[in-house]
Amino acid sequence: MSDLEYLKKYYKGNIEDAIKRLNSGEPVQYIIGNVDFYGNIINVDKRVLIPRFETEGLVEIALNYLDNTNIDVVDLGTGSGCIAITLKKKLPNINIDAVDISLDALAVAGENARMHNVKINFIKGDMLDPLTKKYDCIISNPPYISYDDEIMEIVKNNEPNSALYASNGGLYYYEQILKNCKYYLKDKYYIFFEMGYNQGEQIKTIALKYLDCKVEIKKDLQGFDRYIIIQNI
Repeated sequence: MSDLEYLKKYYKGNIEDAIKRLNSGEPVQYIIGNVDFYGNIINVDKRVLIPRFETEGLVEIALNYLDNTNIDVVDLGTGSGCIAITLKKKLPNINIDAVDISLDALAVAGENARMHNVKINFIKGDMLDPLTKKYDCIISNPPYISYDDEIMEIVKNNEPNSALYASNGGLYYYEQILKNCKYYLKDKYYIFFEMGYNQGEQIKTIALKYLDCKVEIKKDLQGFDRYIIIQNI
C-alpha cells in the first residue's frame, strides 16, 4: 500500500490538507498521528521517532527470552514507549522502567501507556544515568546512525535528530551503556539491542571488553544483521 493509499484509508480529517502535507514531505505516520506496532496503536508526532518493523523484531526476540515473571526490565531511550508498552502488555508480570532524555518524548510515551492501560515507570535522563536499581534485562534501540551516513530526506527533515544520530561512527551509546551497565545489572542478565546492519562485530567487541558474557548477532526479516543479544545466564 502506498503512502497516499494508506493516508486515504486511515486519515480522519480533511484529506486535501493531509495530501498537501504528504506532498510537502511529511511522513504519513505523523499526519495520521499513529502507527501500528506489534498489533498496538502507538501515537506518534514530531516529538518522537516513528517506530519501525525492525524494532518489532527486537521486541519479538526479547519475548522469546523473557518469562512472564516478576523481573525488572529497563527500556533505554524509550521514545514513543512502543517497546516498553508492548513488553508490558505481553508480559504483564514484569516490572518495567523506561528512560528518555527528552521530556517531549516522555509526554508522548506516557500518553501511549495510559491509552493502553499499562503501568510503566517513566524516568527522565540520559540512558543509564538516572537509574538507581539493578535489572534483569536492558533493552534499547538507541541512536545508531553515524553523522557521516546518508539517510532519507523525509527522515532527516522530520524525525528528531537526537533519536537518530550518534558519534563514534554511531557506536557512542552502545559503548556508554556497555561500559557502565554492570552497575545496573543483576548477576544473571540479558541485554537486547537493535543496531545498524554493519555494527554487529564492533558492538560484540565492546561487549566482550566490558562484560563476561555471551554475545549473539541476529538478522532482521530482510537478512541484515540487526539485533545483538548479550547475556550472562
